[in-house]
Amino acid sequence: MSQTIDYFFAPVSPWTYLGHERFVELARAQGAQVRVRPMDLGQVFPVSGGLPLAKRAPQRQAYRLVELRRFSEHLGLPLNPQPRYFPVAGDDAARLIIATDREDGTAAALRLSGALLAAVWAQERNIADPAVLAELLREQGLAPERLEQSRAPQVQSQYETHTREAIDLGIFGAPSYVVGGEIFWGQDRLDLLARKLQTLNDKETSHG
Repeated sequence: MSQTIDYFFAPVSPWTYLGHERFVELARAQGAQVRVRPMDLGQVFPVSGGLPLAKRAPQRQAYRLVELRRFSEHLGLPLNPQPRYFPVAGDDAARLIIATDREDGTAAALRLSGALLAAVWAQERNIADPAVLAELLREQGLAPERLEQSRAPQVQSQYETHTREAIDLGIFGAPSYVVGGEIFWGQDRLDLLARKLQTLNDKETSHG
């Protein structure tokens, strides 16, 4: 039986961008099922004590830029720590991921998520612009009607459900990977997530 990972993230998060492809590969290598859970950090932060970037202390903002550069260089991923379109509203992009997940499945939703994250942090593109979202759909070989479908009430309802789930689980930042109720926060916890999955798989094998 494969393990299930609930992947809570925001399509505007640089840390999600830095970890996304490694996470997708990790899940594939471990034979884990991913449940894609875009969430609204604007709802999560007030509950968890988090602050939007502009309201954080100057030293925290400065260190964030240092860390983004470090991880970008360490991972060999292109990243502009201060991109042209950031802060940017991520709700439309999140709903588009959900619509894609509903219509095309997890693999397509993960692929689109990666493209949206790269659009912000490596390509200087505005993911709050419907025209950019349409371009990204086309580039990923996805149907253009996904954009209209993303505006459906049931998609918004699912977005709100993901956000409530995140709050109920005690999640406070992105990305967060959840296995059996255990939270792994941050792309720098992927090694620990891999170890958890391997341990669970080994237990299943020994009991099999």
